Amino acid sequence: MKSNCLHLAIPAGDLEKAKTFYCDVLGCKTGNSEEGRWVDIDFWGNELTLHQSEEQLPNVRHDVDMGAVAVPHFGIHLPDDEFQALKGRIEEAGLEYLDKPYRRFVGDEYEQETFFIKDPNGNVLEMKSMVNPELMFR
Repeated sequence: MKSNCLHLAIPAGDLEKAKTFYCDVLGCKTGNSEEGRWVDIDFWGNELTLHQSEEQLPNVRHDVDMGAVAVPHFGIHLPDDEFQALKGRIEEAGLEYLDKPYRRFVGDEYEQETFFIKDPNGNVLEMKSMVNPELMFR
């Protein structure tokens, strides 16, 4: 694991349901944990800590080029083959997209495909695949 990975802790609701979503559907792995309280998820090299909880984060919508997106949200940029495989796992699991896959900035150097999905506790994730990922922070 990189030493400069992002750490994010979120309320996960039922920890077992959350672990199933993040590991079986998204393909992540578990790490350190405290039984029944929290578990670390290897979220593509970042530390996502899921906390057993009763509460959920609030969601609002903010206008962007593709419409109104849910905020707060988090996610990951993936190579296209991993992104397409992830879409396949989501569809195989019978999950519904919050916002279906959509191509943004078509024909532009920042062209990307993105979608939004909710985890079992209503946390919103945006998954992306950029045509030119090297341009993200130039």
